[in-house]
Amino acid sequence: MLPLAGTRLELLQPLGEDTPVGRFIARRGEGLHHIALAVPDIRIALANCRAAGIELIDDEPRPGAEGRLVAFIHSKSAGGVLIELTEVSKRVSD
Repeated sequence: MLPLAGTRLELLQPLGEDTPVGRFIARRGEGLHHIALAVPDIRIALANCRAAGIELIDDEPRPGAEGRLVAFIHSKSAGGVLIELTEVSKRVSD
């Protein structure tokens, strides 16, 4: 994670060819993998997405980077861009 003008940039490297990042690079080449959006309550954000008909990859939040809860919105519902929702109010260990 690199701090950058009020945000953070996470650089990813695949741990293997048969990982989400590895498969992404094999299909599309190097470049933007996803954008993360901070939300105060991830469960409410997921419920709002479902109510709006947004296709989700994760129906329930899971542990993600820096111990925060995360969930992904399918790129089909976001103009081809994978979106990560990340809860900033607490960490998984809280």
